[in-house]
Amino acid sequence: MSDTRIAFIGAGNMAASLIGGLLAQGLPASCITASNPDAAQRSALESDHGIQTFTSNLEAAQQADVIVLSVKPQVMKSVCEELSSALTGTQLIVSVAAGITCASLTQWLGERALVRCMPNTPALLRQGASGLYANEHVSSTQRDQAEQLLSAVGLTVWVEDEKQLDAVTAVSGSGPAYFFLMMEAMTQAGEALGLDRETSARLTLQTALGAAQMALNSEASPAELRRRVTSPGGTTEQAIKTFQEGGFEALVQQALSAAARRSAELAKELGK
Repeated sequence: MSDTRIAFIGAGNMAASLIGGLLAQGLPASCITASNPDAAQRSALESDHGIQTFTSNLEAAQQADVIVLSVKPQVMKSVCEELSSALTGTQLIVSVAAGITCASLTQWLGERALVRCMPNTPALLRQGASGLYANEHVSSTQRDQAEQLLSAVGLTVWVEDEKQLDAVTAVSGSGPAYFFLMMEAMTQAGEALGLDRETSARLTLQTALGAAQMALNSEASPAELRRRVTSPGGTTEQAIKTFQEGGFEALVQQALSAAARRSAELAKELGK
C-alpha cells in the first residue's frame, strides 16, 4: 500500500477514521484524496491529516488506484452514475455503504472490481470489526489492498457469499448497540441495588472492557470462561440461571435474525 493512491468519495467520520489509520500505517498523505461538499469537513481533513480535498467527486477520483465509496446509501446511485464515465477498468471500488449490493453497484458503475465492506462504529476508535466480500473481478492484489484498508481501523474477516454480509451486519455492524443496551441495563440495575449512577456506570463499563479483553486474549471459549467464573451455588450462578430461565439465548437469536432480515430488506429498497 506504500504507493497506492486512494480516493475517498464522501469524507465523513468513517472515512476520516480510515484515513487516520492509513496514515498511521505509513501511507503518505500525498497518496490520499477525498471529496466532500461540506467546507468545514474538508478543512478539518486537510488540517488534521494533510491530505488534498475536493468538492468534486470526479477530481478526487482522478488517478486513484482504489476508490472508497463512503457516502450515504440514499445518494449512492447518483454518486456512482456520476463517477462511472470517469473510471478506468483497473481501479478497485470499495463500498462501505450499508445495504448496497454488488449487483446494484454494477448496475450503476458497470462491471468493476468491487469489494463491499461492513464496518462498525468502533472503527472510529480503530477498534472496529469489518466483514468484507469481493466480487469475481477482484484480483489477489486488490483483495490485499482492501484488507489493508479496513485493517487500518480494526479486525477484518472475509465472507465468500455476499448474503453473509447480512449476518455480519447483525453480529458486528449492529452489535455495539446490543452491548450498549446491556451496559445501560446493568447500570440501572446497579442503581436499583443502591449504587450511585456514576459508580454503577464505571463498574459496568470497566467490567465490559475487562471481559472483552479476557475473551480476546484467552485460548478458552467464552462458554468456558463463563464456566470458570460461575461457582456452583454462588452469586454468578444465580444471575446466569435467571438470564437463561428468561430465554436469554433464544432472545439473542431472535434479535440477530431480525437484524439480518432487515439488512436484506434494506438492500432491496436501496438498490432500486
